[in-house]
Amino acid sequence: MRLALWWSGRLLSSAVTLLGVSILIFVALRLMPGGFAETILGPFATAEQKAEMAQRYGLDQSVLAQYGHWLSAAVGGDFGTSMISREPVASELWARLPVTARLTGFAVALALLLGVPLGVLTAVRARPGGGGALGRLASGLGVSVPEFVLGSLVVFLFSRYVPGIPVSGSVVLPGIVLSLFAISVTARTTRDAVLGVLVEPYITAAVARGESPWFVIRHHVLRNAAAPVVTLTATIAAYLLGGALVVEYVFNLPGIGSYVVQAVGRRDYAVVQAGVLLAATVFITLNALVDLLVGLIDPRLATRRRTA
Repeated sequence: MRLALWWSGRLLSSAVTLLGVSILIFVALRLMPGGFAETILGPFATAEQKAEMAQRYGLDQSVLAQYGHWLSAAVGGDFGTSMISREPVASELWARLPVTARLTGFAVALALLLGVPLGVLTAVRARPGGGGALGRLASGLGVSVPEFVLGSLVVFLFSRYVPGIPVSGSVVLPGIVLSLFAISVTARTTRDAVLGVLVEPYITAAVARGESPWFVIRHHVLRNAAAPVVTLTATIAAYLLGGALVVEYVFNLPGIGSYVVQAVGRRDYAVVQAGVLLAATVFITLNALVDLLVGLIDPRLATRRRTA
């Protein structure tokens, strides 16, 4: 019963969050300088031409009326029609979803395959002269370099000096660029989690029993340090979806990210609203799944979250 109430509360808070996101993005788009009519018709359009276009797309109605129409349709799965291509937005997003899914999945896989071992290694070797300072420096660089800076540099270097490797059309280079931040954060979080577990009394007892270091890590450390890493993975996946907006645009990949970025420039409101709402839905869903997974790994944490 308590679990059902907790999930009911979680679903309700998710619905309220999505409603807040939809209001925020809807209002923000209407407050942006240069509306759809000005962007499409150009600076020399007459007031009559702008009014005719606004009436054609329903933009002459109040913001509240526009939001009500859009929200009622979105609840039914209709995200409207692109004001540029005149194609249904849901179909356009669905057609681009595989590219974004491959890019984000590749980046998440790199973050886990490289970040977790690096974090464990730096934690085990965390002693003076053990390379901890070098690890923190590399982690700091990975976190601080923006994707558009690193992506632009990679596009320039590989286009000019390594012509054999395709810059666009493949998710390899964009995935590596996108994953750098995630690898750094995953390694740092894993290191801190492992360091916290290594000082526990049961680790000292395992060492006293003569168990080998890697046996202790596999059977005692990794499981007890997994909860914060699993929680971080959901946040990273959501962050990478946002980062894909820029990386897809820089590498000219036909995914949801580049589609939404182009839509922002063209003031294609329906596309931007649907893209942001989709990203928010993925983020909320991943967090709910992580709560469930953390509960399976360590039931004590699940009980604390439900009672919090």
